[in-house]
Amino acid sequence: MTMSHHAPAITLEALRLPEQRDLYYGGAWHSPRSGRYADVRSPATDESLGPVAEASEADAALAVSAAQEAFREWRRVPPLERAKLLRRLSQVLRDHAPELAMLDAADCGNPVREMVGDVMNAAAQLEFFAGLVTEMKGASVPMGPDAVNFSIREPLGVVVRIVPFNHPFMFAAAKSAAPLAAGNTVIIKPPEQAPLSALRLAELVDGILPPGVFNVVPGGREAGAALASHPDVAKVALIGSIATGRAVLRAAAETIKPVLLELGGKNALIAFPDADPDEVAAGVVAGMNFTWCGQSCGSTSRAFIHRSIYEAVLDRVRTRCAAYRPGLPTNPSTTMGAIISRTQYDRVLGYIEKTKAEGARLVYGGKTPSDPDLANGFFVEPTVFADVTPDMTLAQEEVFGPILVVLSWEAEAAMIEQVNAVPYGLTCSIWTNDLIRAHRTAAEVEAGFVWINEVSKHFLGTPFGGYKQSGTGREECLGELLSFTQEKNIHVNLKRPART
Repeated sequence: MTMSHHAPAITLEALRLPEQRDLYYGGAWHSPRSGRYADVRSPATDESLGPVAEASEADAALAVSAAQEAFREWRRVPPLERAKLLRRLSQVLRDHAPELAMLDAADCGNPVREMVGDVMNAAAQLEFFAGLVTEMKGASVPMGPDAVNFSIREPLGVVVRIVPFNHPFMFAAAKSAAPLAAGNTVIIKPPEQAPLSALRLAELVDGILPPGVFNVVPGGREAGAALASHPDVAKVALIGSIATGRAVLRAAAETIKPVLLELGGKNALIAFPDADPDEVAAGVVAGMNFTWCGQSCGSTSRAFIHRSIYEAVLDRVRTRCAAYRPGLPTNPSTTMGAIISRTQYDRVLGYIEKTKAEGARLVYGGKTPSDPDLANGFFVEPTVFADVTPDMTLAQEEVFGPILVVLSWEAEAAMIEQVNAVPYGLTCSIWTNDLIRAHRTAAEVEAGFVWINEVSKHFLGTPFGGYKQSGTGREECLGELLSFTQEKNIHVNLKRPART
């Protein structure tokens, strides 16, 4: 996720671990009822970052109860007053950006220089939704002189947001903005692999928002399932895998609660023969999000390059990949971080070997780095396979790792069919200088967010979300704010009573 914001300088001394490691709800810290704590380890060094509470079903119920109680008062706070508090939080994030970025770098393995941008993005989204609070408008329907009919928007109640490990702080903070602005109370379920920045966020929020308005419940599947299925939770929003999305939908079905899902992607980049090979290569590499080791749902991990520029683009892709070298994420000069866990690391390496066995041509990377400083972490070089065919495993399945596949094409109709053949539909990037071709292709691809001669960037205010199994609903826009409200119609009879 890329937005442009000014970022302060970062130093290793900025690493500040949260003092609190328990559950935060009702404006206070609570130890888990089960007494269970999980050891959090850095994916770059395998060093322990300390224990974090694991919430049980009983803990989740207590957090929901606290949030529900707080909702009764928070919903009555005038929207402009809520907006003032969100802007205050935004400034707190900016003031603490270096330490928050360093904390995420150590905990989730992404380069600290980029994680500063995540903090600034979160601050911007808090301000954005603070500015939209007066846009939660209803409508009036003309009924003639004897009646008034109008609708108003009201908050839903307790909202649970389950966030992933690739942007842990940004999602915990930014994804709270819309529901809070709309008058809901929020429970964040942070990723079990990287929960520390959400706990630090709770420390910073404490005392600014009323008790119970913002809550953090760390834990694993038990906590997530308990929150998603709780009858007093009004809505669940998830950023995660398709499998987790299905689980959330099943849990929400019991109480018919709405869900907002941003799920996986096997996104396409399409290059037409008139596109400049230098620009295409730059887009191919940038779109893969190698900085995050490809751990990004919007990564354009399938590049469909027209045969006439295919080899020229590949040559330039090799050159550009050299800029991404795995390194310690807490080092400000690092351009590519670590994969989140041993499980995911092994999965990525397994995909590399399988793709070789299926006959694809390895044109870059494919190995683990030899640097002894990285020996204890989960690092894989940026990896590019060419001559991939649509039936190969890597052309069909999302890896969530630093592996790009390149396919050549000649017949446009067949290429579009291949682009749309996967069950995903999140993003697509189209490269051409032909305006008609660009618009026609954008209309034909099954994706919720399309770039033309651009890639990877998000633009605050524009709706981001997926088609097909890549999700439901839209975020980062007015639609996200409205999705955390419900509309009530009110009819007033103005007829005067008959005189007797």
